[in-house]
Amino acid sequence: MADTGYSSGSKDGENDSPTKSEEKRAFKDPLISGLDITDDADMESLSLDASGKSDLSISRSSSLIANLSHFEDADDDTHDLFVNVDDPEKHTGTMESYVTFRVNAKTTRSEYDDSEYSVRRRYNDFLWLRQRLEETYPTHLVPPLPEKHSLRRLDRFSPEFLRVRQAALQKFLKRIADHPVLSFDKSFQVFLTAKAWEFQAYKKQGTGLLGRVTDSLHNISASYMNKNRPPEFVVMYDYIHALSEKISVMDRICQRVSKEQAEHLIELSEWGPIYTLWSNSEEELVPSLLAMSDAVDKCCQYMREVIDANDDDFAQPLKEYILFTDAIKAVLRRRDAIQMEFDATVDELNRKKDEREQLKISDQTYSIGAFLGKDPEDVKQQKQEKLEHNIEELTKQMEELNDKTVCADTDLRADMERWHKNKQKDLKELFMSQADRQIKYYEKCLKSWEGAIRKIQAKDLEYITTEVPEEPTEPDSS
Repeated sequence: MADTGYSSGSKDGENDSPTKSEEKRAFKDPLISGLDITDDADMESLSLDASGKSDLSISRSSSLIANLSHFEDADDDTHDLFVNVDDPEKHTGTMESYVTFRVNAKTTRSEYDDSEYSVRRRYNDFLWLRQRLEETYPTHLVPPLPEKHSLRRLDRFSPEFLRVRQAALQKFLKRIADHPVLSFDKSFQVFLTAKAWEFQAYKKQGTGLLGRVTDSLHNISASYMNKNRPPEFVVMYDYIHALSEKISVMDRICQRVSKEQAEHLIELSEWGPIYTLWSNSEEELVPSLLAMSDAVDKCCQYMREVIDANDDDFAQPLKEYILFTDAIKAVLRRRDAIQMEFDATVDELNRKKDEREQLKISDQTYSIGAFLGKDPEDVKQQKQEKLEHNIEELTKQMEELNDKTVCADTDLRADMERWHKNKQKDLKELFMSQADRQIKYYEKCLKSWEGAIRKIQAKDLEYITTEVPEEPTEPDSS
């Protein structure tokens, strides 16, 4: 009857409650406010048509489209490049000690000479790869790396530190390998395939320090000077800023909770031995006291496991998304620098056109050239030719910068769309894992205390049985 009632209830409410697919389409990220969500998208995404430009003209200009169509509907079964990081190994030299990780790659791509590769790379090599990708693709979102000494509570050569660092580097390379543009980069291929001496030689062929400093100064000035950022990128920046603040608050609370749990663990570890010492002077309470001590010791162990898991599997992924928001802000600044250059060129072009119009109606009789003995008409003709040349050059430059701006906008939109989908998946798994850990922790503690209660009750029953005298039996009347 219960099953029948449930079925009929579902049927009666069929028109009132949305289907699963409708609920999926109607999902709104609570962290997003003011963003346009496409009705037919399964996950949240930024509006892609706020620029007012044709989708067709934009997509043809973007460097992303060269490889996007092949990956548009791709899943894990159709990927042709797989990367794995494992086997951390410590190296001790005369000047420093460092750790290398083994990077394994399997691929069916024609650009690779073999199908499998195995090389060893240290953290600085991963850092070089990320910097090179940022230089080559300034308007693409390059995944962040974990900070070099982010796990301050652990020694950087400890197995626990290396395990967390290995997982972070694995995630970094996987995100690059899954990207439709970054995964085809030459530097990434060299990183995966080159032998140690070849790789070191290739690393020296990088952008000079002066070029990187110039780009940094350009991007910083763009963040202050650009006043014409399109509304969609204003919304994007506001969202990223708000997300960064929310995750930072979560990170601070997580650290505070971990600190309180560590203090609680110290108190628990001091509590258990008290019952053991007490049992030495209370012979009748020995089983009960030892049961209490055993339950407290088990809860200490479970608490220690929770603290370690929270630090490694919850706090670290949160920090990674803080670094992600910083990376997105950097891409936005680089995009603004391109638009700032385009806007400056348009302003200069308009100024030259105004000068040309003024020159047509001007009298060059009192110009400097006329005072030097030149014919005023010749002076006017020379100025017109110079202005025409400047206008022609500025027009070409404006067209090139316009194409560059359109490519930058399209690349950033596509990467943000991809990032939003991955973010929803990652955060959902992160929160579910955290909830599951808490449930398991309390279940284990409950089981320990229930076991202690059973031991204590069993001792009480034994005590009652031995203390209560047997009732005298009545004599047989026969």
